[in-house]
Amino acid sequence: MRTTKDRIRHTLGFEIIGLLIFAPLASLLFDHQLFDMGLMAVVGSLIATFWNYAYNLLFDHAMVLLRGDVRKSTPIRVCHALLFEGGLLLLFMPMIAWYLGISLWEAFVMDIAMASFYLVYAFVYNLAYDRVFPIPFSVREQAAGQG
Repeated sequence: MRTTKDRIRHTLGFEIIGLLIFAPLASLLFDHQLFDMGLMAVVGSLIATFWNYAYNLLFDHAMVLLRGDVRKSTPIRVCHALLFEGGLLLLFMPMIAWYLGISLWEAFVMDIAMASFYLVYAFVYNLAYDRVFPIPFSVREQAAGQG
């Protein structure tokens, strides 16, 4: 298990590096000001954070009502992920359209591009992070002994 300090470093690094990469790329790709794309990335991150909390709370309550527990099979996990992303899209897309003065279709395309970027970025960042800051062997040993 990673320490709290390590998790904070991971999270801050993820957000800061992601913003530094995404904002200039989005600015070039969508022909909007760098500040506007950076602001959209920050707002999107904040919305995703709050949505993540609320959505998972609602989903868990629904699971208890419908199934009696919160264990998720693979199909339920796929549904969970798709509903999360769909809800995030519905929350964020109108804000993008309003702030940038663009159509909902353009905001939809931008939102999908942002989600796609962060999907790939998260994979690469986490792979790199685990190589740069590996979990110490003794911690892995302790975790294996607890399972």
